[in-house]
Amino acid sequence: MSLLTRTAGAHATSAPAGRRPRISASTVVAVTFMVLVACYMLLPVYWLLISSTKSQSDLVTTPGLLPAAWHLGDNLTSLFSQQDGVFARWLLNSLLYAGAGAAVATLLAAAAGYALAKYAFRGRELVFSIVLGGVLVPATALALPLFLLFAQIDATNTFWSVFLPSIVSPFGVYLSRIFAAASVPDEVMEAARMDGAGEFRIFRTIALRLMAPALVTIFLFQFVVIWNNFLLPLVMLQDDRLYPVTLGLFTWQSQTSRLPELQTLTIVGALISVVPIVLTFLLLQRYWRAGLAAGAVKS
Repeated sequence: MSLLTRTAGAHATSAPAGRRPRISASTVVAVTFMVLVACYMLLPVYWLLISSTKSQSDLVTTPGLLPAAWHLGDNLTSLFSQQDGVFARWLLNSLLYAGAGAAVATLLAAAAGYALAKYAFRGRELVFSIVLGGVLVPATALALPLFLLFAQIDATNTFWSVFLPSIVSPFGVYLSRIFAAASVPDEVMEAARMDGAGEFRIFRTIALRLMAPALVTIFLFQFVVIWNNFLLPLVMLQDDRLYPVTLGLFTWQSQTSRLPELQTLTIVGALISVVPIVLTFLLLQRYWRAGLAAGAVKS
């Protein structure tokens, strides 16, 4: 009798374990909401992909979200041959502005943030407060003052008029200070000084390595900001050979009423211009996540 009782008890205990977990209504609602938001966010990308494969006539006569005859190869050929291949020059300009500008901005932000975190000097908190104020100032508010400054030295319509403002990153300085205070121990710096290392060597060989996740995050943010920058090149540049891809595509789009074929080229160009940003995110995403997590640590 006791054996039957134990067996029945074992079956009663194991039965709930094999039962599927019950999904709550709140979980269903949350997942449904996130799926709808994801679809909303991806809808422009889907439209861009579909529209890039259409000819100019199909683009006008067919529904925007439905595919038509495949013309992506022809569109790409026309894109890179338009105006003697100026689109390739625009891409190269954007890569130079964004790649070199983000690299220099990251290095300057790392040095400034490291100094603000590890060195005590008079006015340090005032300087940091000014940097925080710079984070709050929108870039559009600085475009006209920057133009006036560069006009004073006759430097408008040059590479430097777009590049130099791009290497300043107040957010990068802020993130560098937070990360340096949390990840660069004072004990390691003192040990390096006792071994005869100078301050610049400590920064170059120790601090930069420990701050690597934050620096990758700063580079990624600054790369995207510079790549998508539109107003500053619009104000500074007149020579279309110096245009970044954003401004170049805008000039094509503004001419579609006179040259309708530029509408297709603008759409295909927009698709191509997204590729470097996507590749950058994919290559640096794990460092980006680590840097974001570190940015949440209080100093």
